Amino acid sequence: MLQIKRVIYFLFASLIVLAACKKNISDPEFKDGDSPRIFQLGDNFRTSYILNQGDTAHYTGLLFSPAGKVKISWKVNDVVISTDTVFHFVPTTGGEFKIVLEASYNGLTTIRTSTVLVKPSTYTPAPYTRVVMAYLSETGLPSAVNWDYVTHVAYQSGRVSSDGNLDITAGEVNQKMDELVARGHIKGKPVLLSIAGRLSGIDGWALYASTDFGDAIRDVSKRDGLVTKIKSYLTQKKLDGVDIIMTDINGDPNYSANLIALGSFVNELRAALPTGALITCAVTVGWQHWEYPNLSNADWVNVHAFEDGIHVGPGAPRGQASSFDFMKSGADIWKNFHLSANKIVIGMPAFGLRYNAVDASGNNLSWGSYDYVSYLGILAVDPTADQKEFVNSAQGIYYNGVPLIAQKAAYIKASGFKGAYLWTVDYDSPVGGKSLLQALYNGLK
Repeated sequence: MLQIKRVIYFLFASLIVLAACKKNISDPEFKDGDSPRIFQLGDNFRTSYILNQGDTAHYTGLLFSPAGKVKISWKVNDVVISTDTVFHFVPTTGGEFKIVLEASYNGLTTIRTSTVLVKPSTYTPAPYTRVVMAYLSETGLPSAVNWDYVTHVAYQSGRVSSDGNLDITAGEVNQKMDELVARGHIKGKPVLLSIAGRLSGIDGWALYASTDFGDAIRDVSKRDGLVTKIKSYLTQKKLDGVDIIMTDINGDPNYSANLIALGSFVNELRAALPTGALITCAVTVGWQHWEYPNLSNADWVNVHAFEDGIHVGPGAPRGQASSFDFMKSGADIWKNFHLSANKIVIGMPAFGLRYNAVDASGNNLSWGSYDYVSYLGILAVDPTADQKEFVNSAQGIYYNGVPLIAQKAAYIKASGFKGAYLWTVDYDSPVGGKSLLQALYNGLK
């Protein structure tokens, strides 16, 4: 009986609340000196939209108080467009638009604002002399990209599984891919979908014994299906091309077959994608480089010329794993044995190698005694780290600071390479003078 009374009381209280809400919206009490009010039900006034050019942002179902007395104005980038109670914004060009709704009464004004980011239907790529490509990691945000210091952006948001499926979930969360493409094309900068299998973490390279990507592209039917999925997604999102990170060569007994299949994959993508679509390929400088196929159908290769591998593992000496000399030797391997310099883009790390424990000789203790930390995280440890390449934290952090990046950029420019990339831009500092991307761009321009 007590339970029934509780239910009756809850229903009665709910009816009172609903009646009060209805009265406040449809016939709100309004006194002299009160500010005018704007009421909405549900999501009738979204604070942000990301649209394709020609689509519509709808602002409807709003109520105003005092009803019939407020002066209403809708502004687009500070220009009054309408005085109606509803507004439908149909952008005819790409760009970022600020929508302001004003409701005025008795000298008082209430404001609501919304931002509409519009992906242009067509755009002209900005001219450049050398490629400066910023990778954005799977968890990175579009706000991490400084468009003034890039020529291309590759968003590592496509995950290839062994059955040939392409998971693009990361880019769909909060329309991150749509936002990236919109902002890139507004600035005249191409945006690529970067696809990979399972990567090892912050360094973005081979997960030992990973077989997902290799399994997918060795099988002709799976490879065909993957090509179709990539083409469809590029068209849907108005992307400019695809970047391939096929790292299934580290511990995979099929690594030779994987590399042969990589060549077929690139060739089939070239045949399937529209004229002008970009295809880039991340490649290694380890001993496996001898087995890479002819990749001349790619627009360029991204050479992973950092992390030398000799400074990790039990008993490994602590030191700079991404030195100038290692970058130079890796770049020269690809120039001397694979492709011309004008099809080679050289990689730079925006992270450091941190030692957490050492042995009696002062060397790295074990496979589990080191990790990686972003350049932004290193600056949090030492705000002056931008001018160094070593920070005395834990058992030492080795990384690339601004001077080393500038030195590498100067070599790339002088040697006629196509350009450089940064892995990844969301690990970088946004602060002018401390940004590795800025140093790279300035060194190559």
